[in-house]
Amino acid sequence: MMYLLLCALVLLMWFSFRYAWWRPAVPYRCPRILMYHMIATPRRGARFNKLRVSPRRFGRQLRWLRDNGWHSFTLGDLQALGESVPEKSVVITFDDGYADNLHNALPLLERYDFRATLYLVVDRFDRDWSASKKAHHDSGELGREPKLSDAEVGRLLASGRIELASHTLTHPNLARIGPAQREQELVESKRRLEASFGVPVNSFAYPFGIYGPDDVDLVRAAGYTSAVTTGTGIDCGASADPLQLRRVKISGRDNLLAFILRLRGGRRGLLK
Repeated sequence: MMYLLLCALVLLMWFSFRYAWWRPAVPYRCPRILMYHMIATPRRGARFNKLRVSPRRFGRQLRWLRDNGWHSFTLGDLQALGESVPEKSVVITFDDGYADNLHNALPLLERYDFRATLYLVVDRFDRDWSASKKAHHDSGELGREPKLSDAEVGRLLASGRIELASHTLTHPNLARIGPAQREQELVESKRRLEASFGVPVNSFAYPFGIYGPDDVDLVRAAGYTSAVTTGTGIDCGASADPLQLRRVKISGRDNLLAFILRLRGGRRGLLK
């Protein structure tokens, strides 16, 4: 009997640490900005499977959002609404520009009636930017991942469900390049995306979530009205800085319970 009680206690402690179910919910008047990269089946032994949310899991997440009364917006929608944002508002974001965003994500967005904001790298082909953050991430895995062609981006925009936003020209580590190059990454990516696709580009995503106060100033000067980070959490109210918005990270390892708890408090567990 004592053994069973001890096992139950250990299990409860593990469950509480992993899921932090006891953490209070962030008020539902605060919009949730969800961060995705790929909607693709994880690959055995791959380094970046956290970035791969399977289509099956993504579909279950969208169905849960729809069935539980969440309202879908783009970042631009959210800003336009201002204080009129309804409770249970969610913004789905995709970073980088992977081809599966069209082939796997869009059909599910259409099925469940959701919209999304795409943070697109302009020069995204045959690039493995992961090594720019950590030198030992040099396997080329992300470089080999199929990226959206310009024609495919056009198909996403034609769906009426996707807002186009900038993720720089080349996805650099902003901390490792000089001010002039940082400015070019921000200004030129906006200009080229607008010229290529004929739509306004008003939002920006900091590569790797690495940035400093000077970068925020550059984002503002470049004409962006919002910017998202990789900082984990949920912003709320007038104190939220529109150029440093936090997001709820959705991992390819999240089951539905983990997803629901992330929506509730911004994190899945005690630390993540």
